[in-house]
Amino acid sequence: MQEDNLVEYRNPGIALPVADALTEVLRRGASTLLQQAVEAEVAEYVAQYLELKDELGRQRVVRNGHLPERRVQTGIGEVTVKAPRVRDRGGELKFSSSILPPYLRRTRSLEELLPWLYLKGLSTGDFSSALTALLGKDAPGLSANTISRLKEVWKSEYEQWSKRNLSGKEYVYIWADAVYFGVRLEDARQCILVIIGATAAGKKEVVGITDGYRESAESWKEMLLALKQRGLIIDPKLAIGDGGLGFWKALPQVFGTTRVQRCWKHKTANVLNYLPKALQAKAKAHLNEIVMGESRAAADQALDRFLLSYEAKYPKATECLAKDREVLLTFYDFPALHWEHIRTTNPIESTFSTVKLRTAKTRGCVSRAGMLAMVFKLTKTAEQKWRTLKGYKLLAQVVRGVKFKDGLQEEAHQVAA
Repeated sequence: MQEDNLVEYRNPGIALPVADALTEVLRRGASTLLQQAVEAEVAEYVAQYLELKDELGRQRVVRNGHLPERRVQTGIGEVTVKAPRVRDRGGELKFSSSILPPYLRRTRSLEELLPWLYLKGLSTGDFSSALTALLGKDAPGLSANTISRLKEVWKSEYEQWSKRNLSGKEYVYIWADAVYFGVRLEDARQCILVIIGATAAGKKEVVGITDGYRESAESWKEMLLALKQRGLIIDPKLAIGDGGLGFWKALPQVFGTTRVQRCWKHKTANVLNYLPKALQAKAKAHLNEIVMGESRAAADQALDRFLLSYEAKYPKATECLAKDREVLLTFYDFPALHWEHIRTTNPIESTFSTVKLRTAKTRGCVSRAGMLAMVFKLTKTAEQKWRTLKGYKLLAQVVRGVKFKDGLQEEAHQVAA
């Protein structure tokens, strides 16, 4: 769900005027399209069995009117539809709509809205009034008890997902980060550990989500070992993350051949913290010269210039940069088309930035299980919109162990030279 699609809810006690003429037109149009879709689905189903006859020679599978009108809650309000009824005179076949399942009462987009509202600080009891303000009339079935049941469903979905079999999975790149949220948790020392991976086809997927004790190596090792025990036995080619993570101590103990790329976004912020504000814009431009260098040699030269310019007056800033020199420039050994993806932990940062910035403290303490369920639900929703990596066809070469220098395949690089 994009942030712009979420109407910010400000006051549960004040109904907002959302039932305008345009919304009514959209609702009617949606209702018509939905009705047409289910009618077409039934017609196709009946056509599959035209040859089937009953004992009297009649067509066995036939239309049989409609079920009672059903109201479905959507992101633009309530939409009505009558599901066609299908009869099998032989009593063996039973039609079930994939478009309009028997118990569907709200669309997936609305279900995605609920965890956002929860994380924004609404208590369970406020959901009904909040959704009334957002969607217009009463939102039937969205009582406090219904929301509580939905949260239990999300917890169950997370538990099943966290135990899924990973045999045969391979991730070329993985991004790791520890995410903190602006809500009160049972243990303030705990955070959410997240790993996102890129497959050989360039598709980004959520690999792991769990809670950890701050960003400790023990928590990360436990998470990585769990992934390996469930079948993720192929070492990723590259791991990207913030330098402050205990992840880096745990990684070689589980995936010994995975190379390291430190996040430039985090490193830039850390270096600038050691400089006075008056110098930060200029220093950031100098740091960008390093990370945007066309070659490893150009980046090394820019890095040396930065150290020479700032080390006399700001030794902590230059030490912060110099100590991670090698792992900051690892990306030059991978395809240039992948650099924008692997220089930072942006796949994680962009997914969670909206949640971290917009969540307010809830009136009660959020349980660990509840928080994990919400994060899981939001992340899986975001996953559906993640873009394929640029230059994804080159991932096959990375998997095969083809060497790259300054973003180019070594053989091609030598010919060009």
